Amino acid sequence: MAGTTRLANEAWEALFRAQATIAREFEAADIWEDVLPNEYGVLYALSAAPDGLRIKDLIDDVLLTQAGVSRLVARLEQRGLIAREDDPDDGRACRLRLTADGAALQRRIGAEHARHVARAMTRALDREQLETLRTLTTALLDGSHA
Repeated sequence: MAGTTRLANEAWEALFRAQATIAREFEAADIWEDVLPNEYGVLYALSAAPDGLRIKDLIDDVLLTQAGVSRLVARLEQRGLIAREDDPDDGRACRLRLTADGAALQRRIGAEHARHVARAMTRALDREQLETLRTLTTALLDGSHA
C-alpha cells in the first residue's frame, strides 16, 4: 500500500505540474484579445451549451467559486458578451447565454487557442500518447464522481 500511495502522489504531482506549466504558457499567449483566459473559459462553456447554463452549472464547468463566477459573469454581461434569460424550468432562476458578439469573440479566440493547445500537446506527445492521456484523465474524472 505504501508503494501505491507514493506512486499515486508522484503521478498527481506530475499531472498538476504539467497542467500548471502548460496553463501558464496558454495564459501568456497573445491570443486573448480583450478577455482574460478565465473569462474565455466562461465563453467557451456557454458556447457548448445551446440552451444556456445556470450559474451553478457554470461553476462546475469553469472550476471557480460562486463569487468568482458571479464577478466574471457581471463583467462579461456589462461588456455585452453574455446575457441573462429567464429559466423556463425554474421561474426563480436565469440562464446565461452568449450574445452574438460573445459567440463571435469565442470563435475567434477559440480557433487560435485550439491551435495553441495542439502545438503544446503534440510537442511532447504523439497521437497514441494523447489517446492514452485522454483515457486516463477521463477515468480520473469518472472516478471522482463515483
